[in-house]
Amino acid sequence: MAQSPSDAASGAKSHHEILRRMSLTSPGIQRKDSLVDVDPRAANPSLGLSGGVISATFCIPHSLQLRNGADWGTHTRRGTSALFDSFKYLSSDKTPWNHTLVGWTGEITVPDDLTPPDTPPATTTASKIQPLNKSSAPIPVDAFSKPIETPQSEGLWISKSDQSRLEWQLAHDKECRTIPVWLSDDAEGDENGAICLKDQSRWRRFAEHELYTLFHYKQHEPTNGVAERASWADYYRMNQKFANRILEVYKPGDIVMIHDYHLLLLPSMLRQRIPHMYIAFFLHIPFPSSEFLRCLPRRKDVLEGVLGANLIGFQAHGYSRHFVSCCTRILGFSSDITGVDAYGARVTVGVFPIGIDAAGVEKLAFDNPIINDQVKALRKLYAGKKIIVGRDRLDSVRGVAQKLMAFERFLEKYPEMREKVVLLQVTSPTSIEEEKEDSNNKIANKVAELVAKINGLYGSLGYSPVQHYPQYLSQDEYFALLRAGDTGLITSVRDGMNTTSLEYVVCQRDDHGPLILSEFSGTAGSLKDAIHINPWDLTGVADAINYALTMSEDKKSAMHQSLYHHVTTRTVQTWSGAFLKRLLSVLNSHNSTIATPLLDKAALLTQYRAAKKRLFMFDYDGTLTPIVKDPNAALPSERLIRTLKALASDHKNAIWIISGRDQEFLQQHLGDIPELGFSAEHGSFLRHPGSKEWENLAEVFDMSWQKEVMACFQKYTELTPGSFIERKRCALTWHYRPSDPELGAHMARECQKELENTVGKKWDVEVMTGKANLEVRPSFINKGEIVKRLVAAYGHEIGQPPEFALCLGDDFTDEDMFRALNASSLDPAHVFTVTVGASSKMTLAHWHLLEPADVISSVALLNGGDGNVADLGPLAIVEGRVPDQLPGGVIPDEMPGGKL
Repeated sequence: MAQSPSDAASGAKSHHEILRRMSLTSPGIQRKDSLVDVDPRAANPSLGLSGGVISATFCIPHSLQLRNGADWGTHTRRGTSALFDSFKYLSSDKTPWNHTLVGWTGEITVPDDLTPPDTPPATTTASKIQPLNKSSAPIPVDAFSKPIETPQSEGLWISKSDQSRLEWQLAHDKECRTIPVWLSDDAEGDENGAICLKDQSRWRRFAEHELYTLFHYKQHEPTNGVAERASWADYYRMNQKFANRILEVYKPGDIVMIHDYHLLLLPSMLRQRIPHMYIAFFLHIPFPSSEFLRCLPRRKDVLEGVLGANLIGFQAHGYSRHFVSCCTRILGFSSDITGVDAYGARVTVGVFPIGIDAAGVEKLAFDNPIINDQVKALRKLYAGKKIIVGRDRLDSVRGVAQKLMAFERFLEKYPEMREKVVLLQVTSPTSIEEEKEDSNNKIANKVAELVAKINGLYGSLGYSPVQHYPQYLSQDEYFALLRAGDTGLITSVRDGMNTTSLEYVVCQRDDHGPLILSEFSGTAGSLKDAIHINPWDLTGVADAINYALTMSEDKKSAMHQSLYHHVTTRTVQTWSGAFLKRLLSVLNSHNSTIATPLLDKAALLTQYRAAKKRLFMFDYDGTLTPIVKDPNAALPSERLIRTLKALASDHKNAIWIISGRDQEFLQQHLGDIPELGFSAEHGSFLRHPGSKEWENLAEVFDMSWQKEVMACFQKYTELTPGSFIERKRCALTWHYRPSDPELGAHMARECQKELENTVGKKWDVEVMTGKANLEVRPSFINKGEIVKRLVAAYGHEIGQPPEFALCLGDDFTDEDMFRALNASSLDPAHVFTVTVGASSKMTLAHWHLLEPADVISSVALLNGGDGNVADLGPLAIVEGRVPDQLPGGVIPDEMPGGKL
């Protein structure tokens, strides 16, 4: 690479060559090299940076092979080369960061020579073994005896020493310090630290069966959901294991960068453990519209999981717009194109199209004499013909079938091009679990049929217009193919960032072959000078092929110059730098705001099971039941009643409903559960569990203030159509939810000012704003005082404080409860204060839940579940495996297909 203008001019044959050499001196790389001397800690003193970056990706860059007692075999993993290049760059001396990569080992294999040729590997299940010669199968002695069966193996065992050896190898990797995540059930091991790996692909199943397909706008046929329940549990537990592994190496001030759809829950799980952590998340595939995401049963969990990040990055503007729209439409969070307001903090959203290591690709493609020979051989083989190149994975989103149909249309519409053009199409097997079955059958058959049809219609003995190679290419063959092409053709029907298009541009450095690119590819927004096509418009693609093949040299040169400049300046190095720079900017802007993390249900369940005495305190409206226009319509659901009864049936549990509701309402709708305790009117009245008598805590207080308040409320009721007054024993409430929202809010502000300047100065009362209401009550009565009383009472009763306290509420009156618990003598690890609702409010609570349905689901989890699939993830974490019996009574072995 040229390092100065004089270097670029030396030996150059034309001004185009000088420009090309100068473009190879990537401005992004120069800028990053200059940052080696700029310490990010000094540039951002308020953040307290450590200088460390931890990247989390699903699989490490190596495919692993176990060699018992010896060094592990490692091979470069196929796919996501741009992402792996970014890890190498962050780990190099060209950046000021101390980089560590955390990733799953991937499916571990064993060498074929570990067993005799006729003996299956130890990891092979006997039921799947087929004899090499059918006539050699065991012959029964009689009609009733069964053939001899080989004993089934129980998975692949990895000894503690082999685990340590791999960890040492990866920690000393010259290109990138790597820490592996071992994925197995906690029970699948022995006392010596060995682990047993069973059904290794299960950890990718939910991500690749459910998320990948839906994010690419594909929907499954309806099922009974049982398999999805188990795969969700594995997905949830896998994300938790990643969180545990990251926390083993995390230091305060480290930046954690999380990559792709396998780890959507990880940001929130890390935020639960360390609220002040600096977290960025980047999605490398498309993000669907809200209409499609709604089809995902786990939509809320996925969105809440990724919202634990400070910065979320996408490949294209359309994907970021879809994401913020989903947060508003599904979660109810306020958002705009720049981000989402979630629980007291701002989650920033940005667009960062990833690049490639352009200098590295160019060096590999042009400095290898083997590739030069292969390019010459290809051009000699197809002398006199234009070469269209395509290299795609054989899955449904790459559009190989559309490409072939468009090429057929091209040959039909432009007969003069027959015998003058050839399509070299290479299809490699897909790496996506969900696509493998389809690829090996439907898609592969469709492609084979199209190839045969085209060659039959337009070919001859000496000419086949389509040369299809269903195989992996070596790196040399791949670059030779891209260099030999006259046109690159990419027809993906839904794609994230297609790096083949970027590599094609680099490989066409000298020949300027045009690039035809699907508008549905994430690369299309970046490569604006490519020929954009709609892969579903076959005639339009055919016309684009003809246009590219007949384009003048000047036009091709101008088009390529623009594309080449973009690819060689927007590299993976500049992408890494821009993403980190934006994260630091976000952190500096919002450093004082800390989001309230999503409730850690696994920690909740663990502490619940360990406690001998437990105290529950629930608000009612907005917490146990949704907010409705008519307060009298907020009735408890059957599921809520069932859940509370199950919780109350455990003698270790003390359950209190602490509400602003009056005695009559609570008695009428929840009074038939005798084990419940009640606090009505924000603490004015108490009814202890097992008692039918109410205690009036405000009976000695002068209530004469109510006349003045009633007069004020009546005035504003007349001014605000639809509003009404609710009279309680110790409080008065003015409701304006049925009124016009703007008028009601305005009148409420005016009424509040009047009350504070009159009644509030004469009496010891408090004017409180609620959700579409105003309430006036005695100042000494609030939910916080009730909480103090309960904690003291239950501590005195059993001689020690409760070992588990769960308090949930949704509005500002519940902040008194959170304040009292935070200041109590209870062990903070035993206290769970949870705010409920989609508001972006600041709160004293330590956790959040989205809505009342999540409250009931979380409480039901403590009872052993009620059939809700979302409970299975935390349950699997606590038990270290997918439970033998799932919530709802489903037994895993009864699932379609047998074992999980």
